[in-house]
Amino acid sequence: MRVFACVIDRGSFAAAARELDLSAAVVTRLVADLEAHLGTRLLQRSTRNLALTAEGEVYAEGLRHILHDIDEIDAAASSHTLEVAGELHISAPPVLATHMLAPLVAGFRQAYPNIHFDVHVDPLNTLTIESYDITLLAVSTQFNANVIAHHISTTDTILVASPAYLLRRGVPQQPEELSQHDCLLLRTSGLRSQTLHLTHKGLPEQAIEVPVTPVLWVNHTDTLMRAVLSAAGITAISQDLAAPLIASGALVQVLRPWITGQLSVYAAFPSRKFMPRRTRIFLDYLIEHTKNQNYPS
Repeated sequence: MRVFACVIDRGSFAAAARELDLSAAVVTRLVADLEAHLGTRLLQRSTRNLALTAEGEVYAEGLRHILHDIDEIDAAASSHTLEVAGELHISAPPVLATHMLAPLVAGFRQAYPNIHFDVHVDPLNTLTIESYDITLLAVSTQFNANVIAHHISTTDTILVASPAYLLRRGVPQQPEELSQHDCLLLRTSGLRSQTLHLTHKGLPEQAIEVPVTPVLWVNHTDTLMRAVLSAAGITAISQDLAAPLIASGALVQVLRPWITGQLSVYAAFPSRKFMPRRTRIFLDYLIEHTKNQNYPS
């Protein structure tokens, strides 16, 4: 199984043989033995190319989890003599990769220098949870997907604008006035709603629907933030992203205490009983450092 995985990773029998310090003939025989045991062909071979068959794709996906678990069980059994080490495979949407995950890498690796990161930034949020140790999700508070997930944090989505925009167009005093302003909206899941749903932070039962004509639709949070910082209009972003910009004076919260909703961050895991020790350590680190971030209410 390890030889087959190495052949996939290295792209050829010869490269796998060099990696494993085996002869090419032994590598070829071991893969052939595995195929004979399974009763199916895992690899399509030609003089120039090596590709997984459909059965090979399925087998390789499960195989990595099995080998991963074997390594972790071995490490756990001898953890009194071994340092925590290995590679963390993480998937995250761009906003969480940039603003939550990336700032933690340096501090975490100071504490655990033998843990390395392999991060996949997934703008489409395809939820291939089985392929990663941790998949970070930014979802609404109504999130109820059938996945194993740990809640990390929840933040309000608030309305903000730059001082230059507010000087030019005035500060809205009531939610209904948003209809007369330049609004910048984040497009999610391909949806382009032209209505802002606002609730009163202190009185959640108070809600209002405000029709708007957005001057910018975009499916990328950092683009939205750059536009609002450049005085393009008013937008709704999560409070944790806005907080340092509000503190510096680059942005101003408007219509407080009205909010446009809440966002929660979850860490999702493969459907496996055994969680690698390095995954648990990073999850604890993520929770602790997220909890220690204090944002103005």
